[in-house]
Amino acid sequence: MGPKKQGHLLEIIDEDVQSVNAFQGRLRKISSNSNGHQNDEDSNHDSKRRKVHKDGSSKSSGKDNDHHDIMEGISQEDFRQYHKAKDRVRNFYKEQHEMQTMAYNLQARVNYKTKTRAKMTIWDALCKLSELIDDSDPDTELSQIDHAIQTAESIRKDGKPRWMQLVGLIHDLGKILYFFDSEAQWDVVGDTFPIGCRFAEENIFYEFFEGNPDNSHPIYSTKYGVYEPNCGLNSILISWGHDEYMYYIAKSQSILNEKALAMIRYHSFYPWHREGAYRYLMNEKDCELLEVVQDFNKYDLYSKCSQKYDLKELEKYYRDLIDEYFPQKYVEF
Repeated sequence: MGPKKQGHLLEIIDEDVQSVNAFQGRLRKISSNSNGHQNDEDSNHDSKRRKVHKDGSSKSSGKDNDHHDIMEGISQEDFRQYHKAKDRVRNFYKEQHEMQTMAYNLQARVNYKTKTRAKMTIWDALCKLSELIDDSDPDTELSQIDHAIQTAESIRKDGKPRWMQLVGLIHDLGKILYFFDSEAQWDVVGDTFPIGCRFAEENIFYEFFEGNPDNSHPIYSTKYGVYEPNCGLNSILISWGHDEYMYYIAKSQSILNEKALAMIRYHSFYPWHREGAYRYLMNEKDCELLEVVQDFNKYDLYSKCSQKYDLKELEKYYRDLIDEYFPQKYVEF
């Protein structure tokens, strides 16, 4: 796909989300100078920062005491052990890394903006997720609605704000895309990463990117690719999946704040918020949002266990919470 065709597709995408004008200018600039070489600066990045203490807490809405801490008794080494992962996890990432190209990502966003797949309540959509087991997840065999409740309840027990509790409940709701027009699980679940620049070695199963056509592209395979240094994460394409999909839905149909939207959009961006990659694309705002996403991540990751909550017992609480932030009862998916 040439620059002219890419520019046409980019015009259809939400400019506020993808910073289309800057993206097009950058693409034209490097396309006209494709025989040159970009400076390949050292890719040293900030050391990994994990925020595991309470911050900005409010009075707990749950029955547990106010001293609950999600990290109590947790061994971080028990999670994301991909070297021990089942074959389904490795097979998933091989397919995902090979198929998530620039061409696919541009088309996926066009497809999103040109149709409504379903209209339903948030709670009904969550119930639909009971049919899905995430092939990319080495940490749990439970359904997605069980994981959603585990995450939300952990946030609630820690006395976090109601908006963050809701994020815990809906952060993976975009996986309902699997039941609509997804290719397979590879364009719905799994870790996310930037498209249009070099794939960082910090990505899980990095070796599988060898089969991605963009990995040998004269522009997309360079450090900055089609982007400028420190252009900001809001100016780059993140691989298409449930994060991006739910971010668009929440941004347009809820009253959730900027922090909540960042948690939804970047919670699967593990090479960034956990491994310290892609710092050279960040701007000052991203530094603030990084800590927010890291704070959320401990609930998303470390709440995974075998415990299953009684949905009937919790349904009223979470329906009321949903109504508080989604003004329209029926949401367009």
